[in-house]
This record gives sequence, C-alpha cells and structure tokens, in this order.
Amino acid sequence: MPSFAGYTLPSELALLRDQVRRFIREEILPIEQRIDPDAPEIPEEDYRRLSARTKAAGLWCLGAPEAWGGGGLDTFSMSVLLEEMAQHRMGLYNPGCGVFGRNVPPVIWGGTRAQIEKYAVPALREGHHTFFAITEPSGGSDPAGAIQSRGVRQGDHWVLNGTKIFISHADEAEWGVVFVRTDAAKGRAGISCFIIDKGTPGFTPRRIRTIRTVSVPCEVALEDCRVPAENLLGEEGRGLELSFDLLTRLRFPYSACNLGVAVAAHRMAIAHAKQRSTFGVPLSQRQAIQWMLADAEVELRAARWLIWEGAWKADRGEDARVEASIAKLYSSEVLARVVDAAVQIHGGYGVSKEFPLERWYREARVRRIGEGPSEVHRMVIARSLFR
Repeated sequence: MPSFAGYTLPSELALLRDQVRRFIREEILPIEQRIDPDAPEIPEEDYRRLSARTKAAGLWCLGAPEAWGGGGLDTFSMSVLLEEMAQHRMGLYNPGCGVFGRNVPPVIWGGTRAQIEKYAVPALREGHHTFFAITEPSGGSDPAGAIQSRGVRQGDHWVLNGTKIFISHADEAEWGVVFVRTDAAKGRAGISCFIIDKGTPGFTPRRIRTIRTVSVPCEVALEDCRVPAENLLGEEGRGLELSFDLLTRLRFPYSACNLGVAVAAHRMAIAHAKQRSTFGVPLSQRQAIQWMLADAEVELRAARWLIWEGAWKADRGEDARVEASIAKLYSSEVLARVVDAAVQIHGGYGVSKEFPLERWYREARVRRIGEGPSEVHRMVIARSLFR
C-alpha cells in the first residue's frame, strides 16, 4: 500500500465501491420502500435472491480471509465499501441488509483451526449472525473491573455463571463469544473468552426494548452453563487482550457505517434544500441552511480521513487502538449532528416515516454509546497523550 499522505483509491477498489453503490441504489432501496420502515431485515425471499447474486458476483464476505471463503480485503478497503453499504434505511445496524454477508466472526481472528472450521466457516457461508457478550450490568465500559461473571473448570468443561446486558443478536445467533472471569485473583489477567452455542442449557437471552426499536438487544443469563474446554477462545486468562484486538477490528467498520448514513442524510438535505422554497426563496439560498450544510460537509470529510488513516495504520500491523477510538468517537458524533441538521432542514418531513431520517435520528443516539461511549474513547485518547 502506498504512503497514506496524498492517498487516492486504487482503481480496483474504486470500481468495487461503485459496484456496491449501484447495488444498494438499484436493489436495496426499492425493497425498503415497500416494507415496514422499522423492519430490521428485508423479506427472506429477497435476502436469498440478492445473497445469491452477491455470491455470484464475488461480493460475499469481502472482509473475511480468502483461506476461509472470504474476499480477503483489508480494513481500509472494507471501510471504503461499508460507507457505501450503509447508505440506506437499515444501513446502521444491517449494512447492505446482510446480502454482502455479516460481520466477520470473532473466531476467525482468535480461534484454532478446528474452531474456525466448526464455527466461523458455516457462519460465513450461511450469513449467520453471531454475538459478542462482554458488557455487564455492573458497567460494561470497564471490562477489567466490571466483569463479575465467572467460569470454573470442572473436568473437560467450564461452568459459566453470570449476566450480560445489551447483547445484540443473542436471541437469534447460532453461537457467540462470552467473556468471564476465570481467576478472581489475577485482575486483568483473570478474564477468559469462550464460544457458546445457541441452546446450551443455562444460556437464556431476554429481549430488552430500547429507543432503537428496530434492533433489540438482549440480557443474557448464564446459569450453570457447561461449555466444553475446547471452546476456550485463545489462551486462558488472555481474554481481555483478545477483546481489545477484536474491538479495534470492529470499530473501523462501525465508524464507516456511521459515516455512510451521515453521507446519505447530508445528500438528502442538499436535495431538499434545492427544491423546497419558503416565502418564494429556495432553502438553498438561505444562509442559515447553507452554513448547516457547509459545516456538515467539513465534518464528513474529516471523519472519512480519520477512518481511512486509522484503518491504513491497522493494516500495516501498527497499534491502532487510539485511532480506532478517534474514528469511533468522531464518526458517531458527526452522525448525530448531520442527521439532526437534515431533520431540521426537512421540517415536518424529517420526522415522517416516509423518509429514513427519523429512524436514523433514533439510531444515531445509540451509536454514541455502542462500541464504547464517547466519554470512554475520550479517556483512551487522553491517556495516550500523557503516556
């Protein structure tokens, strides 16, 4: 990859981006126009039809390693593509409606070959959801101190007990990963990660209704859950380090989706300002509106650059945890400001379900909490300054 300074997209990636952009506009947007505005998924028949098309076109699971059936694209490339995949009504929590595949399963990055073949490969092939259970009622932003769930070794099994909270897809995923404390005396070094299957006795997800009514997280009760010892992901006691690595990988795609929806909202606001008139004058000629749109344009370009720079650094094998925090923090707050401005410019139409803005407005509020709240990321950034 060339130096990031003065970076321009390789022609192959630009062509791929344009292909994804056309697919979203020609295939996904028309489907969303005819279904419930708050639907979390497109109809199953549409999902199967479009998934077959993306697989045939080589657009399936582009971010997964080629060795396991994916496209082998790096973090930078996926950030570029996810900005496009997110530019539709469901784009924040279901980019591309899943027809390009789901998030790369965490087992890919930390599992043994046997674990990858048993869990990750089928999830990639079938487009299954997985879950990532680290947050607890006692405080999810400090996993080292907050994790109270316990794992105790009993022969060839581990027995897990505890509670997880706000876990996406826990009630529908075939499997997921859960972080528990396996040695209370070791602090940060006493946390381990386990793969847990759907339907395991003692694993009970319960849906929690939130402001984000279109995607419902779960509380998960772990009551004497017996997990085979071979389901330990990574090394015993190294779960916290594994979680940091996985979260860093997730935050660039997460940020790219924030950017994509903000770009779509900004585009809608510009179009509306050009065609809507008040007192005989188009909104686009009013300075108040011009400045709102100008500020949004500046912030969108800055967010894109921060995401690209951080993803580029991660792909070089450098420590990009601070860059991931910067990208997540800034993109989620820009998303909130840009969508809010777009709603204001649209007036009553902005809160109508005829347009996706009101859904994005609700969902944007959650994005400043998910993947770590803004305050925690500011803390991470500040610590790096004084290190």
